[in-house]
Amino acid sequence: MSGIYIHIPFCKQACNYCDFYFSTSLQNKEFLVKNILSEIDQRINYLPDKQIHTIYFGGGTPSLLSEKETFLILEKVYKLYKVSNDAEITLECNPDDLNEEKLKELKRLEINRLSIGLQSFDEEELKWMNRAHTARESESSIKRSQDRGFENITIDLIYGSKFSNLANWKKTLDKTIALKVPHISSYNLTIEDKTKLGHDFKVKKEVAIDDEKSSELFLEMIDRLEKNDFIHYEISNFGKEGFFSRHNSNYWKGEHYLGLGPSAHSFDGKSRQWNVANNNLYIKQVSENNQAFFEKEILTEKERFNEYILTSLRTIWGINLDYLKTNFNAEFVKVFQEQIAEYIRQDTVVVKNKTYTLTEKGKLLADKIASELFV
Repeated sequence: MSGIYIHIPFCKQACNYCDFYFSTSLQNKEFLVKNILSEIDQRINYLPDKQIHTIYFGGGTPSLLSEKETFLILEKVYKLYKVSNDAEITLECNPDDLNEEKLKELKRLEINRLSIGLQSFDEEELKWMNRAHTARESESSIKRSQDRGFENITIDLIYGSKFSNLANWKKTLDKTIALKVPHISSYNLTIEDKTKLGHDFKVKKEVAIDDEKSSELFLEMIDRLEKNDFIHYEISNFGKEGFFSRHNSNYWKGEHYLGLGPSAHSFDGKSRQWNVANNNLYIKQVSENNQAFFEKEILTEKERFNEYILTSLRTIWGINLDYLKTNFNAEFVKVFQEQIAEYIRQDTVVVKNKTYTLTEKGKLLADKIASELFV
């Protein structure tokens, strides 16, 4: 189930909370696409003999690409790789970009999954986030996409801001359910240092997010969505049956993937590499046809073990004991079994058929538990 990720590092404006790599200047967009095409040629041997099951345009805002630019990237991928007939092809987009013409373009390009970054249905909260769209566009973009024939839609929601309270969050979840969206990715707002929100926090213009309130919202989300046939298959992701993100599930299951574009990451099972997070440097170094546009690290057994623990514990597929015994040092497995026994006693982890998963109580402590299980 190998995948290809294409990072499109352009946005109309900077969201106050976001620390992903992007540029608000579209000046180099044409050159950047040209060099992504060149990188595909240069990286042809990264996934040898692997069939591609998922293609994911992330960002940034990939919906800022023209139809021709998106087509050229897809054309190159299909030319050089064996892409499965039922490949999941996702494009991240902002609500304000999804007008009728854009949706027609995406249909012509055979994009079959839309990831709409609406974040909120609240007008004041969207303004506070510095989002480019309105609350009305949050809702109408979903309806337009459905009317145009897109069934596989996921939306992003953020909770835990100063605008969040239980009553408003229930309304947001109910609206999402009523809109018949089959997948939701929902994240607790975090304060990142190199963002406007991070600066405002430092100068005490904004207050820290209340952990207790965020936990209440998180548990309400689980309860409300599961009662409406959503499956909580990863800490931040809920999907109806048949609508899980195949691409993101690859990451959590340790499948191989190739990342293209500035700041994109790749994984081949033994090593990770990441491209330079600078548009101008990326364009310069890729065009010179050398290997200086990325860094690489060979993963130790300890690092691979810890990554498996971190990603697997967050999912419904959990940590499988037989997999640990087959792939890792016996001493690692012995220590793991000793440590996780305490979490079973605390009712934060449950074991069934040699597979360890988090309980609802444990989901509130996922990162802490995983880190304490690391070698």
